Amino acid sequence: MSTILMLLLLISISFCTINFNDGCIESEREALFMFKHDLIDHANRLAFWTLNEDCCGWVGVVCDNVTGHVLELHLRNPSLSSSVGFYANDAEYEALERSKLRGKINPSLLELKHLTYLDLSNNAFEGIPIPQFLGSIESLRYLNLSNAGFGGLVPHQLGNLSSLRYLNLYADDKDHLHVANLQWLSGLSSLEHLDLGNVNLTKASNWLKVLNTLPSLEKLYLSSCHLPQVPSPTKLNLSSFTILDLSSNSFENGLFDFSWIFQLKSLVSLDLSHNNFQGCIFHGLENLTSLTHLDLSNNHFNSSIPDWLYNLNSLQFLNLGSNNLQGLISSAVGNMSSAVNLDFSWNELEGKIPRSMGNLCNLKSILFSRVNLSQDISDILAILSACVSKQLDVLDLNGCQLFGQLTNQLVNFKNLKELRLYNNSISGPIPLSIGELSSLTDLELDQNNLTGHLPESIGQLANLEIFYISNNLLGSVVSEIHFGNLTKLKVLFASNNTMFLRVSPSWVPPFQLQILGLRSLRVGWQFPLWLRSQKHLKYIDISNSMISDSIPSWFWSSSFQIRHFNLSHNQIRGQIPYISSFAFLYPDVFYPVIFYPVIDLSFNNFSGPLPRISSNVSIVDLSNNFFSGSLFSFLCYKLKENMTTKILNLGENVLFGEIPNCWLNWQNLMILDLNNNKLTGRIPSSMGTLHSLQSLHLQNNHLSGRIPPSLKNCTNLVLLDFGENGFHGHIPKWLDHRFQKLKVLRLRSNKFSGCIPDQLCAVDSLQMLDLANNDLFGSLPRCLSNFSAMVKISGYMENVTSYLIRYRTFFASIVMKGRMLQYNTTLDLVRSIDFSYNKLSGEIPMEVTSLLRLQALNLSHNLFTGPIPKNIGLMGLLESVDFSVNKLSGPIPESMSTLTFLSYLNLSDNNLIGQIPSSTQLQSLDSSSYVGNQLCGSPLLDKCSANGTTDDIGNGGGENDNGFETVWFCLGMAYGFPVGFWSVFGLLVFGPFNISNKFRKLTTPKMALFG
Repeated sequence: MSTILMLLLLISISFCTINFNDGCIESEREALFMFKHDLIDHANRLAFWTLNEDCCGWVGVVCDNVTGHVLELHLRNPSLSSSVGFYANDAEYEALERSKLRGKINPSLLELKHLTYLDLSNNAFEGIPIPQFLGSIESLRYLNLSNAGFGGLVPHQLGNLSSLRYLNLYADDKDHLHVANLQWLSGLSSLEHLDLGNVNLTKASNWLKVLNTLPSLEKLYLSSCHLPQVPSPTKLNLSSFTILDLSSNSFENGLFDFSWIFQLKSLVSLDLSHNNFQGCIFHGLENLTSLTHLDLSNNHFNSSIPDWLYNLNSLQFLNLGSNNLQGLISSAVGNMSSAVNLDFSWNELEGKIPRSMGNLCNLKSILFSRVNLSQDISDILAILSACVSKQLDVLDLNGCQLFGQLTNQLVNFKNLKELRLYNNSISGPIPLSIGELSSLTDLELDQNNLTGHLPESIGQLANLEIFYISNNLLGSVVSEIHFGNLTKLKVLFASNNTMFLRVSPSWVPPFQLQILGLRSLRVGWQFPLWLRSQKHLKYIDISNSMISDSIPSWFWSSSFQIRHFNLSHNQIRGQIPYISSFAFLYPDVFYPVIFYPVIDLSFNNFSGPLPRISSNVSIVDLSNNFFSGSLFSFLCYKLKENMTTKILNLGENVLFGEIPNCWLNWQNLMILDLNNNKLTGRIPSSMGTLHSLQSLHLQNNHLSGRIPPSLKNCTNLVLLDFGENGFHGHIPKWLDHRFQKLKVLRLRSNKFSGCIPDQLCAVDSLQMLDLANNDLFGSLPRCLSNFSAMVKISGYMENVTSYLIRYRTFFASIVMKGRMLQYNTTLDLVRSIDFSYNKLSGEIPMEVTSLLRLQALNLSHNLFTGPIPKNIGLMGLLESVDFSVNKLSGPIPESMSTLTFLSYLNLSDNNLIGQIPSSTQLQSLDSSSYVGNQLCGSPLLDKCSANGTTDDIGNGGGENDNGFETVWFCLGMAYGFPVGFWSVFGLLVFGPFNISNKFRKLTTPKMALFG
């Protein structure tokens, strides 16, 4: 009997373990198929979702093993990890984008009565609202809609999901999710994890009060939510909190009540980064003794680091980076026995790394970038060699003012993966032992004073992916041996050294680079043939590298994915085909500054017609070559396609013909440079549609006609240079208060006539005004004193885009101190007015002397009369003054003797009288500054009489014939008859003339995006 009972028991147990599931429920399969029907699936991720298949076997579907009910939907789109993302090629990005589900969410999901898990994250639903019906799937415990492209109002119906434990609505910035309030959250009584990152909670004035009703809540992420200021609750119920992220909310510690945070004794992770906190680090943090992760980075804390912070000995991750913290790093840092990652970077800390840090044997990452350590690098390595070196994988000491030499102590850091020492003063050779750091993936030694040879042992770093050695004093030859085992190398910057790259023409590198910077490295006359093997290049800079070859045809036909292409400052010859064959793509997702699409072929010997370019290239510099022909085929061949180009520099070529009237598809242009060509005709009216234009250079061409009124729409202009052309008519009156950013206006050497309009005085931002060598007449406007930028300091950094600075397109040629000089990076420091070589008349208005920051004033070769303004001495920064060849009268004002910066003065050929005021500056000038007047005193040879007039002898000049003859007799005696004769005769016959040099083939390299 007992045997029978035992057998029955075994049978019953076996029946309990049998799976009765014959597949998914028919109604649920149909519901899922309807759900699929409303989705747009470009990558066919759901291709196997067919009605004749068991839905429990479909990709992303999880069923109950017994009942067959659908329990979970895993439809998350895969994403690139941060480590892979940097190196991902464009095909991988495109594949990832293509695999995102789109379309809409079908209500058929309501048929899934047992659904507990729904993940639609990382897809692209393109701004459609989160479906309200999701709030009716009451069985849900897990709902993840993060980065799924939903937009609009978060439905309050989600508050019906009383069983929900996990809710993630983290939004991409462009999704614009927002809430009317958060009262609906109070219905989620089981919620443990809540992420509302990037959801706009501006209207959620009750957010903390509602959260306080969720006793099970453990993890809360409210990053970038525009959280309003709220008071602390009187009674705190958030005892389960372990993770709190309130980063990027622009809080201010004086307005926000944090007392409730300091009561969360179970908190292990707190992120308050990217806010506006100032003053001291919150003392209440001392109470949070369970903290293992604390992030206070990117705030404005400006105190010293309190010692109590180092006593939080449970801390593993401490980030204080990008603040204004001051003082020394206390030896108390040695108390952080659990520390794994320490970030003190980008602060105003000083002193040295304390020796107690050598006791933190768990450290894996030390970040001190941009901290003023002023310490010998060998001392730091000695401190960390104790026990830290055994675990350390990241050591970042960028820009710490380190000195000394790298030593063989590096061999102690066997596990080091990232060594960043750039922008210091480390000298001496790179030690041979560097090759023993076999784990290195990132080695940054650029911007130091390293000397000697690049050791061949570098080639042993088989894991190296990023290698920076630019801007050092390294020399000798680099060959294939140095790259022997660098099979994983992706980034190589060796620019600005004196090394020679000598490799065999048939060399095939072991790596596949994405970034290559060899600027000013001597690669030889031949174009690098080994580039043919590189299939994933995004950034190429081989500028100023002594290449005099032509570019082989295979290069132009290669399937490169280039975003930055710089071959400038070489002697490369030949013609350029259709550059659109390159895959110039939009800025890189991870490094948009480095990879902003650029073509820079300037300062070479390219010839032939301009090449056509891709519409996606943002910066095009083809200047200083020998390109010829018309602009039409370059500018107008894509009339139906909008160009994204922001900078277009075609200056210093041999282009001819008219400027085409097809600028409507170049609406993104910020900088246009066509200077020093042979262009003719008028400025086309469509150029006035370039509303974003900030810098326009048309100087030194053969353009004519009037300035078109359409340009009055270009009110963002900072620099306008139409000099050295044949423009005529009046200076436009529409150049007025609308141009509040205009700092440089250069119209010299044209045929403008009429008066200087008073409206021009309303452009108070002007710092450089050049109207010289035209046919202007009338008096100077007294409103010149309105040029406030010439009265006080007004830095252009506020108004001028960084493009103008980085690419040196903020430049102009100015007559300064009697010579034509070109200013670029220092142009903002110049304040000048040049009205010379016109027919202006009347007196020089006293209002000019209110321009206190003016450095150069040129009114020469006009018809001005009357005295020099007696208050000219108020203009204390004047360096160059030219009033020559006018009809000025009276004495030189005494106040001019106070101009201590004056190094050039020309008052010649006027009717000035009397004694030259005594000062170090005025007497140190050449006597030619005063000739052609009735002046006396040093530096002239004429001595003054007792009443201050000129004696009969000397060279005071004026109209005294005897004095004139005496001067040239003396000159003839001193320099010989031929020199004296031709000096006088040449001056009388040829007269003064103006020289404007054409600047070609400048040798100074342009600023690049990377060193």
